[in-house]
Amino acid sequence: MGIWRSPQGIEVEAIVASGGPCLLVTRRIDGRRVLVAYCMNIREVGELVDLAELVPA
Repeated sequence: MGIWRSPQGIEVEAIVASGGPCLLVTRRIDGRRVLVAYCMNIREVGELVDLAELVPA
């Protein structure tokens, strides 16, 4: 669907999980993706990430 990245290694990806659409938030650490959170809306993502820093991947 869509992926956005921040300079700090955060990735936000729009996915469809078993419960429906959600936003997967991960962080790249030493080349690996580490789960940060599953968010139901962009407001929840904004609590974890500075939305102004996200750019389309």
